[in-house]
Amino acid sequence: MTALTREAGLRLVLGSGSPRRLELLATLGITPDDIRPPDIDEDPQPTEKPRDYCRRIAHSKAEALVLADNEVALCADTTVALGRRILGKPADAGEAAQFLLSLSGRRHRVITAMAVKRGDRIWTADVVTSVKMKNLSDEELNAYLATDDWQGKAGGYAIQGLAGAFIPWIQGSYTGVMGLPVAEAAQLLKTAGYEAAR
Repeated sequence: MTALTREAGLRLVLGSGSPRRLELLATLGITPDDIRPPDIDEDPQPTEKPRDYCRRIAHSKAEALVLADNEVALCADTTVALGRRILGKPADAGEAAQFLLSLSGRRHRVITAMAVKRGDRIWTADVVTSVKMKNLSDEELNAYLATDDWQGKAGGYAIQGLAGAFIPWIQGSYTGVMGLPVAEAAQLLKTAGYEAAR
């Protein structure tokens, strides 16, 4: 194996059903050979801190996947944290409104943890980005909720979607807020012997 090539026959499994993660991998020139989202319990444990939670979920996803000898898996989890509070995917528009009102006018953290599995080894990394959301008016909030863009999004928003207009400032990884910090993902895959074809 040279520094710039993938080990022969190595297949990549994306352990996520997220279309955003698929798009972000494509920016690295990577198309997974298979998409295999694991089914795990993603409920936070009592008193669990957001970063610890995010790391545990990414690691658990990787652990849950059964891989062939020639497969490498990439799993990730993205969590929105307001202080010690974990804002997951809202169950309905009411909860999405609660989340967005909590974030309105404040800074919060978006944590994306990744786990790469090959054989019996798992490599992990996480990226924390600070995000500021502007003060939301009732009109802005209601118009956004009516679009349903909040569905399936941690914290009730996606920075690459309509809610991008609510985010005047970030410090850290834009792609990490989207769900996969691409530079760190590429390095983690490289550590496991998988690189994008050049």
